Amino acid sequence: MVATLEKNRKIEYGDFQTPKELADLVCKKLLEMGLSPDSIIEPTCGLGTFIESAVRSFSTTKKFVGVEVNSDYTERLQINSKAFPRSETIEIKQGDFFNFNWNQLLKEMNGEILVLGNFPWVTNSAQSAISGSNLPAKTNFQNFSGLDAMTGKSNFDISEFMLIQVAEWFRERRGHLAILVKTAVARKFLNHLHKTNTGLSHAALYIIDAMKYFGAAVDACLLHCRFDLSAKNYDYNVFESLSSESCYRVGHRLGLIVKDVDTFEGLTHLVGRSIEKWRSGIKHDSSEVMELTERDGVLLNGNNDPVNIESDFVYPLIKGSDISNDRVTQTSKFLIVPQRMVGESTKPLKTFAPNLWAYLENHAKQLDARKSKIYQNNPRFSIFGVGEYTFAPWKIAICGLYKNLNFRLVGQIQSKPVVFDDTVYFLSFEKFEEAKIIFDYLHSSEVQNFLSSLIFWEDKRPIKTSILNKLKLPSQDSILQQELF
Repeated sequence: MVATLEKNRKIEYGDFQTPKELADLVCKKLLEMGLSPDSIIEPTCGLGTFIESAVRSFSTTKKFVGVEVNSDYTERLQINSKAFPRSETIEIKQGDFFNFNWNQLLKEMNGEILVLGNFPWVTNSAQSAISGSNLPAKTNFQNFSGLDAMTGKSNFDISEFMLIQVAEWFRERRGHLAILVKTAVARKFLNHLHKTNTGLSHAALYIIDAMKYFGAAVDACLLHCRFDLSAKNYDYNVFESLSSESCYRVGHRLGLIVKDVDTFEGLTHLVGRSIEKWRSGIKHDSSEVMELTERDGVLLNGNNDPVNIESDFVYPLIKGSDISNDRVTQTSKFLIVPQRMVGESTKPLKTFAPNLWAYLENHAKQLDARKSKIYQNNPRFSIFGVGEYTFAPWKIAICGLYKNLNFRLVGQIQSKPVVFDDTVYFLSFEKFEEAKIIFDYLHSSEVQNFLSSLIFWEDKRPIKTSILNKLKLPSQDSILQQELF
């Protein structure tokens, strides 16, 4: 029980103490960049590793302030800091980031400020799972609405909120931020600065080995920003390490977040809207009930119970892993599809598919308990990601979870259209000839380079419809006329 409480506390506060070696390397890097702040603030100072490294590194800095919510850490650091060089310049305060009076502290500081440290590596959903309270007041600060908010895009890292709050400190003054965070969080934050037109003269990410330093299997970095009211420079470089000179340039072009600006700028003619739209596979959130497996000619659900329902509502299922591994010509997996379009009433199934209706009613407890809000105020037993496009005979598909651009051309199986799970994105076609032309086009070097310039491969789901739908898909005639192949 004690071990569980301690583990939950570590999760709640994202308590990954920075090793001395890494804190020293970060301070060394900042000195090499020419930073010489008048004051340094560490808003979540923990046991004070960064405070100690900063005091030893920045000899001209006049004041060091550490704030920490954990009173045990604060007491230990207040004692230990007396042995640090220039201990009279160090001030340790006990306080919660979300309630601390930062405005008052900032008023007491003149000159240039450096905000330094390591923010919690935890999301608001992880906090909720353990009933944690280390959260900002409830607010939809990312302004997600509708389906995006209900299906998880409103989940955010606590450090993302904290970074946005720190950016507000520099609305009327110059200064620097140097924080260890997850790489995805750093990118979201820099995108926020661009959207809000925040004064920024320089930004860079320096990749760190999170497994080596924290035992965490995440992509992480040192995020550095130089705030300046008169500057609006939102391009930034991503370096392979704190010591590397090798980098690529990220920026904002034509309303897009571009991973590789140099490559993208030579391919902007490929940006546009197409008649065909990339769609997501079917979302149902009940694999035990809705997904079936064929064994010896018998369909079984996830509980290994035989299922005997009308075949018109059962379709061959190809999952993301099948797409990635090119298993697209046959399958033993099937999916129950009770609707032809989102929001369609399911009540007629009582008459037209009595066996299916009886099956769904027998499993109503599981289906009615699906947690996602998208099922609320929709017909009972609803699914999502279904429409006319679902039932087209030919499709081009790709899995969003895998780190490659291997598209697959998928035809019917057992004379029925194939359906996909919601990790798959696809285009649909009525004719093979149309599908084949677009399929070859997607594998052209120019298109592959274009898409790669937009994809952040370190993301959990690097390939997204928001990226795929930025690619202009030419018609058959225009492809043939341009003799691209």
